[in-house]
Amino acid sequence: MLLPKRVKYRRVQRGRLKGKATRGNTVSYGDYGLQALQPAWITSNQIEAARIAMTRYIKRGGQVWIKIFPDKPVTEKPAETRMGSGKGSPEYWVAVVKPGRVMFEIAGVSEDIAREAMRLAMHKLPVKCKFVKKETQETGGEQ
Repeated sequence: MLLPKRVKYRRVQRGRLKGKATRGNTVSYGDYGLQALQPAWITSNQIEAARIAMTRYIKRGGQVWIKIFPDKPVTEKPAETRMGSGKGSPEYWVAVVKPGRVMFEIAGVSEDIAREAMRLAMHKLPVKCKFVKKETQETGGEQ
């Protein structure tokens, strides 16, 4: 499970999921990528489940890159706790993903295998995604 070794602040504010991804919106390492079409918080467990689904399908052929990292702590208060008494304790970590962000990349396998591996990974994630190739991809900011 992914989580930071150390952080500056233990608890952070929620923030807003607006705008498109300006960084990390192209396939840079591999040949094929999985691009988010919706904004979401993706938990470290979901990232790990998607990674396992992809690597199991490609059977140790090729290489997989994870281009998102869960660096935002999400706090929860215990069940049946009265209002007040401060913010809850950090329970899990999420990666903030905006539309256009390439979350996973894959190389060293054929397009059919990569497409199926990414399809299996999509089912593990809470966002609509699309399969992108290195040359044919949409970036957020067109000139």
